[in-house]
Amino acid sequence: MRTTQVTADPDDPIIQPVTLPAAWEDEAASALLLLASPADRTGGAPLLLATEAMRWLTEIESLTGLKNATRGLACLLLMRQLAPTAPLWLGQRDRRPGFVVNLAAFVFDGAFAGDAFLAAIRLACDVLRKLHTAMADSLNAELPLFDLPPINAAPPGKGETAPLGEGPAGMLLLTNLDACLAQMGLDYDSETGRDAACTLVWIATALARQGSGPVPLPPATCPAADLAALAAQIRDEAASFDMIERRAAVETAFSTSGPVDALLGVEACGLAPIFSPLQADGTLRPSTLARLAHRGYTPETALAAALAGETPLRLPGPDAQLAMHRALAGFVDRMPARPNPIARPVPRAGLERGVRRPLPARHTGFTQRASVGGHKLFLRTGEYEDGTLGEVAIIPVRESAMVRGLLDSIGQAVSIGLQYGAPLEDYIARFAHTRFGPGGTVEGDPVAAYATSLLDYAFRALSDAYLGRRLPDAAPEATGEAGADPLLPLGMPEVPRRPPGLRLVG
Repeated sequence: MRTTQVTADPDDPIIQPVTLPAAWEDEAASALLLLASPADRTGGAPLLLATEAMRWLTEIESLTGLKNATRGLACLLLMRQLAPTAPLWLGQRDRRPGFVVNLAAFVFDGAFAGDAFLAAIRLACDVLRKLHTAMADSLNAELPLFDLPPINAAPPGKGETAPLGEGPAGMLLLTNLDACLAQMGLDYDSETGRDAACTLVWIATALARQGSGPVPLPPATCPAADLAALAAQIRDEAASFDMIERRAAVETAFSTSGPVDALLGVEACGLAPIFSPLQADGTLRPSTLARLAHRGYTPETALAAALAGETPLRLPGPDAQLAMHRALAGFVDRMPARPNPIARPVPRAGLERGVRRPLPARHTGFTQRASVGGHKLFLRTGEYEDGTLGEVAIIPVRESAMVRGLLDSIGQAVSIGLQYGAPLEDYIARFAHTRFGPGGTVEGDPVAAYATSLLDYAFRALSDAYLGRRLPDAAPEATGEAGADPLLPLGMPEVPRRPPGLRLVG
């Protein structure tokens, strides 16, 4: 045993000493602190695992009268194979009891301990049924209006159903499935791993339903010989089970994240895959070491293989949990919510990249000198052998460095687009009638009489020279007669004027 200083919450300033087995992690100590009563949390004495466990063990013994069962539950807790759920641990009688089963704790030296698993599941089911009989009146947290009939007061005849309390007797929550598969040398994201998981979950469900209802059909295949033999044994027992005394139902499900899972040292809750091969302190997880050992790797050889570019350990894919959820859906009573499929990035539209058609070093073209609103510029073009346009340059004469650089960049961008096959019509539609910079009367070129900007004139000149279309001086939406200016005098209402007169000022 060892004593460590932990807090129930990372933001909690109060540190509490907790005594637990030396092999257990600090996360288990924090979980035990969360499961303790408020009076024990505030005390200065160390919180003992034996003291906290004795509380719910004593209550189970007083309600069921099973002394040997409490000893077995204590041994299962010390081996981290089974623990009660939080309501049963805290003594909440208005909540349905249950047990959390750590599947990975039943694997020893790569083999699944079937006899120990059967004994643990049967013990948990017997205790839950006894608790259900003793706590049936207080499960709804209300006092009964009338006296309830005793449960199973008279033994029913063969084929009859005994009167049971409403609802199942309890829950068996399975957890740490991925670590269990790792200890057996199976991959989570594989057909063999899913088949073994289905067989293991079916065994737990079949044991919980013995004597309470129909047992689902077993899986078709199982890669593990020990699990296959155990499943065959349970199938034979279910076929020959005598339904003289109808038992209360015990449902199976998967656990969610909580302090009980942390107390059992669970690496991944329920059926979820293990998130990372490393622990919080940077060391390899036990499941990672087990998978490497089944592949013939040690941590040193696995590191050397990873440095050499190999992949000694394959992590589950993005849809591995969804595939496991679908595989286990028919072998458990209550399935968790189906995980959402991973949204993969939508590939961009596969537009083919154009092939550049380089302009010859010696080529033809023209240079046009013009003036727009008194601002002179040169329009220079370059043509291919067939006369199509391949290069454009707009060179202002007396403009600022910013305007010259911007017009030069536009000319280079248009030239690159033309050489890659961009149509000239699209450039003209975008840049014609653009209002940018100086505009006014065009001199030196009869193509246009008025331009809104230097770009407007340049691309209208290109349209006339290479497309044979002379664009109007204004954009189509801008044409139209402006409203007539009002004429003076305004049509104001006439005010009668007073006749002139004399005033006597004293």
